[in-house]
Amino acid sequence: MRLQSAGKTRSAKVAGSGSVHYTGEVLTMKPHSSRGLSIQAVWVFLLLSLFCTLPAIAAKKKTTTKVEVATQQILHYHLDDPHTKAGFDEFYNAEYDAAIKDFETALQSHPTDPFAVNHLLTGVMFREMYRIGALDSELYANEGFLHSKQWPTDPKVNDEVNSLSQRALQLENERLEKNANDIDALYSRGVTRGLKSTWMALVQKAWFSALRNVVGARHDHERVLELDPNYTDSKMIVGMHLYVIGSLSWEAKIGASLVGLSGSREKGIQYLYEAANAGGEASVDAKIALALFLRREQRYPEAITIVKGLSESYPKNFLMALELANLYNASGKGPEAIAAYRNLVKEAEEGKFLADAHVENAWYGLGEALRGQHQFGDSAAAYEKVLTFPKADPDLRLRAQLGAGEMFDAMQQRDDAVKCYKAVLAADAADSPHAELAKKYLKQPFRM
Repeated sequence: MRLQSAGKTRSAKVAGSGSVHYTGEVLTMKPHSSRGLSIQAVWVFLLLSLFCTLPAIAAKKKTTTKVEVATQQILHYHLDDPHTKAGFDEFYNAEYDAAIKDFETALQSHPTDPFAVNHLLTGVMFREMYRIGALDSELYANEGFLHSKQWPTDPKVNDEVNSLSQRALQLENERLEKNANDIDALYSRGVTRGLKSTWMALVQKAWFSALRNVVGARHDHERVLELDPNYTDSKMIVGMHLYVIGSLSWEAKIGASLVGLSGSREKGIQYLYEAANAGGEASVDAKIALALFLRREQRYPEAITIVKGLSESYPKNFLMALELANLYNASGKGPEAIAAYRNLVKEAEEGKFLADAHVENAWYGLGEALRGQHQFGDSAAAYEKVLTFPKADPDLRLRAQLGAGEMFDAMQQRDDAVKCYKAVLAADAADSPHAELAKKYLKQPFRM
């Protein structure tokens, strides 16, 4: 995730037409778990997982300040050169190879600039995380992910991530030794620490080392804001921390305070809006995090507006388009969700996205949306389509197999349902939730 691997950005009104407004309406639909959220939001799931799985937040009927969400327009890059700009555009369109090439060229021109190192580090990390399937947000929706094994990453990539992280930190610390109030160096170090924590937690499962970097990243960016309150990009990481910790139980907040972390859901969302609309390099990441938190608050219209705008700005990014469909489904817009999933599958088959786009996630989402509309036959077919993808995540395959069995039971096709449940048990002998449900449904048919 490119956690503001960027330079100094002042608060500014973003120009451009097509701005949208949130009217203050709060929906009360039951939240739907998110699959395939855009890549930068993985950082949010890291925070959620480190501090425990947070309960869903019940929607409250209250008047909400009207908020303008600016269309995406980056106004400033720390490295004001064509390769940096091209690299960002390619990165957010999930064209990682091209992005890495441009970031490498920019770094060759600026070998002592830690921002340039962070840009390349981001590209290398997320290309590998995309390859191994670690960017599916559904993987982080429960505590099971905390106990899963390390991802089978390429050792050469792991070495490159470590090398680039050390290179960036060395450059940043050298500048801070000369001037402890070097704002750009503080900001850049916070970005590096954020990236390190993401890799340590999501890939290496080194939780305590990751947590130390999480805390360090926030403290660096809080210091930046003390020195310059208008360094808006720093409100990205700080805003996420404020929201997450503000959502914890009282006991967990006490624990967070012991490491110097406080929280406020309202202030966190405010900070993220400011970072999102300031037009800096952090604005894309801030919008992605903001959409996730607005979804947890069941403020679906705002979340949909943000993700729709991002998907339009970066049309080759499969994960952003997938999350838009997920949001339609989460907000109770079943028919719109079904149409969005079907269109996504169609566009993937036509080659709009990268060849290794995880289209199986769209098929699973389609199965869920069809299920919600009681189209059980089509839902079962969509679930079974997931099983045709040999590289699909094992957990996703289990969920799809179980879902297909449930749909067959809903249609009173018991023999087909039993085959599905037995297949789940054959693939998952452990006492997982999937296996437990399969055992239950073998004894007593699933009922809607």
